[in-house]
Amino acid sequence: MPKQDPTDRTSGYLKKNLETMPHQKRVEYLNQKLRGIVQYAYKNSVAFRNKLDSVSLKPKDIQTVQDLEKIPITKKADLIELQKKNPPFGGFEGVPITEIRRIFISPGPIYEPGENDYNDLGWAQGMYAAGFRAGDIAINTFSYHMVPFALQMVDNSLHMIGCITIPTGVGNTEQQVNILKNLKVNAFCGTPSFLLSIAEKAEEMGLDLRKDLCLRVGFVAAEMLPESLRSKLEEKFGMTIRQSYGTADVRCLGYECIRKNGMHIPDDKIVEIVDPETGKPLGPGRMGEVVATTFNKVYPLIRFGTGDLSILTETPCPCGRTSPRLIKIMGRVDQATKVKGLFIHPGQVDEVVLKHPQIEKCQVVVTRRAEKDEMTFRIELKEEAPQPEKLKEEIEKSIRDVTKIRGEARFVPKGTIREGAKKIEDQRTWE
Repeated sequence: MPKQDPTDRTSGYLKKNLETMPHQKRVEYLNQKLRGIVQYAYKNSVAFRNKLDSVSLKPKDIQTVQDLEKIPITKKADLIELQKKNPPFGGFEGVPITEIRRIFISPGPIYEPGENDYNDLGWAQGMYAAGFRAGDIAINTFSYHMVPFALQMVDNSLHMIGCITIPTGVGNTEQQVNILKNLKVNAFCGTPSFLLSIAEKAEEMGLDLRKDLCLRVGFVAAEMLPESLRSKLEEKFGMTIRQSYGTADVRCLGYECIRKNGMHIPDDKIVEIVDPETGKPLGPGRMGEVVATTFNKVYPLIRFGTGDLSILTETPCPCGRTSPRLIKIMGRVDQATKVKGLFIHPGQVDEVVLKHPQIEKCQVVVTRRAEKDEMTFRIELKEEAPQPEKLKEEIEKSIRDVTKIRGEARFVPKGTIREGAKKIEDQRTWE
C-alpha cells in the first residue's frame, strides 16, 4: 500500500482555482459557461432547440443563471418519451452519433451517450475531497453492466486523480474480500450497503477488518447513507467514508468534503432548487426539486429535473470550498424510487404486470432491513393459481429482467391493495 501522510487526506483541492473562487467570480464564471452551452446546444441539439422555440426563446435571451427559469424543465419521463420517438437520445445529443464511443442503458430504459474524452470533474473532485490520492489502490464495486456510472464516471475519475483501479463490479463478496486483502486495497468505491456486505463476509471468514484489510477511504453513492451506517462502517474498518450525489444523465451534482458539511456543487454544473409545481427557483434554505444544467457538449441537458428533493445552503464551509451546498437528499417528487442504487419507475411495474395476465393488481413496497434495501411486489391474482410457486418464480424472473435487481413476489388477498394506491410505496425511513 502506498505510504500516505494522514494529514494529506484531510486538506487540499483537486482544482483549487475553481473550488475556492470568490462568490462574484463564480457568478461570472457560471454565467459565461451558461451562455456558451446555450448557444452551442441551440445550434447542435435538436431537442434543446425545439424546447427554446416552444417558448419563443433565442440563445440571446439567456445571459445569466437567473434567466434559466425562462426555459422549461425536462423531466426524466419527458426524456423517456422523447427517446422513444427519436432514438437513441431523443435529439438531446450535441454531436453526431458517429462521434459517440458508447451507448449506456439505464432502467427506464434511458440511453446515455459515452463520450471519447471524458472530462467531467465533479466525481473526481468528490473523491479527492473524500481523501483519495494519487497512488491509492481503489476497488470499484459499482456495476459495470450497461449503466454508465462505474466505467464512464467512477473509473475515469479515479484515473484523473492518479489512482490504480480494480474494476470488480458488484457481487462475489468472498472474492472481493480476498482482493482487498491480497492487493492491500486502501480505497473503496461502491454503495454503502455493499460495503456492509463485504464487512459481514470478511468477518464470517475470520478476518479482523482493521488488521487484515487496509481500507482507509471510501466514496459511496447511489443510495442513502444513514449516519448510523456510516459510523458503523467507519468504526469497523478504521476508514473515512464520504458520499456523493448525481444522476446518470447529468452526472455529479454534489459531494461531501472531509468536514461532512453538506454536498458541494461541482464547478461544471448549475444546480437550482425549484418549486416542483411551478418550476420557479427557491431561495437558500427552502426545500424543492433539484434541477441541473450541465456544460457537457456531447449531451447538453439544460434544466433537467432530477425528481429529487433537497435544500441549498450558501453558508461558508470550513474546508475552504466556496461553492453552494446541498444539505441532503430528502426524498422524491414523483413515485420513481431508487432501490439498491437503481431507479424503479411506475412504468416498470406495469411492464411486469403485462408479462403475466394472471395479475389483477400490483404494488411495489420498498423497505429496509439490516441497512439493506428490500423490494416486494405485492400481487393480487385474478383467480387462484394452480401452481403458485411456479408462477411466483416466473414473476420474480420478470422482476429481475425488467428492473435489473432482485425482488420478491408476494401474493396477497383481493382487496389488500386499495384503489388509488401508489404503484411504488417507499416505506423506508432515514435519520
